[in-house]
Amino acid sequence: MKEVKINTDIIKLDQFLKWSGAAESGAAAKQMILSGIVKVNDDKAFQRSKKLHKGDKISIDGIGEFLVV
Repeated sequence: MKEVKINTDIIKLDQFLKWSGAAESGAAAKQMILSGIVKVNDDKAFQRSKKLHKGDKISIDGIGEFLVV
């Protein structure tokens, strides 16, 4: 699991995917979320604007797992 440090209290899911390097662009992040391959704390996430907090775990099928720190 890769730890990804954020500099704010919260970050939106699509922004996190770009920040972590999992998505190359906002459009790629949107497609990943809408395709259903992204889970936040073991629940499928379909909202780009879902707010993530430190300690949240993001799993992306075929890419890996990330921890917000």
